[in-house]
Amino acid sequence: MFKVDLNSDLGEGIGFDSDILKYITSANIACGYHAGNKTIMSYTVEDAVKKGVSIGVHPGFDDKENFGRIEINLSKSELKNIVKQQIIKLDTIVKQKGTKLQHVKPHGAMYNMAARDYEIAETIAQAIYEVDKDLIFVCLANSYMVDAGRHIGLKVANEAFADRAYNNDGSLVSRKVKGSVIHDTDKVIDRVVKMIKEGKVTSITNDEISIQADSICVHGDTLNAVELTKQIRSKLKEEDIVVTSITNIL
Repeated sequence: MFKVDLNSDLGEGIGFDSDILKYITSANIACGYHAGNKTIMSYTVEDAVKKGVSIGVHPGFDDKENFGRIEINLSKSELKNIVKQQIIKLDTIVKQKGTKLQHVKPHGAMYNMAARDYEIAETIAQAIYEVDKDLIFVCLANSYMVDAGRHIGLKVANEAFADRAYNNDGSLVSRKVKGSVIHDTDKVIDRVVKMIKEGKVTSITNDEISIQADSICVHGDTLNAVELTKQIRSKLKEEDIVVTSITNIL
């Protein structure tokens, strides 16, 4: 039996969070650094709890002006501290709502840097472990994040992206490159099924690469995000793929 988690980046103040929450199983909530604020965090957590969606931290660089998508070189201690701060910040709200955190998934530039730099990935993983060793580290499949997370002793979830193009090495194609985001709904849905059932995805150069998809990310800030997520969920049911939170997969 195939199982997969559907996750989305929420609490960023630009998407269709409440509607997306109807179809996903894990929510990555921004913690006020790259986007969001305490009020948005609180509301998003409350809505996720109502809809039975597992909650995760979505830490990013403290750079709202660039939405956390510009790389910032921090020392190990600085990086560890901002990750810890964001985990603790959301954890406080989550506990007030009578639930608990499931995972941590870095945002934007922090995620991309960790994917290609073992030292950065290890620092983030260590920050997570020091706050709560039971939190799941959501990592780009085939990246240094997976190795670093396991080395530190965390449970690791391999993440794949529904609508993002891949390079042949398994990294995501830069958003600056044409074709980095796939807008064809049918194509997106077909590749999601292929990633789950066959463990493969077609790269931007039309080569097949291997990929493990414990969790699929569907972006909540695109115009057709809600309808796309709804259709993906429907297709997965049709394909007898169980959609459930990460905790039930690892």
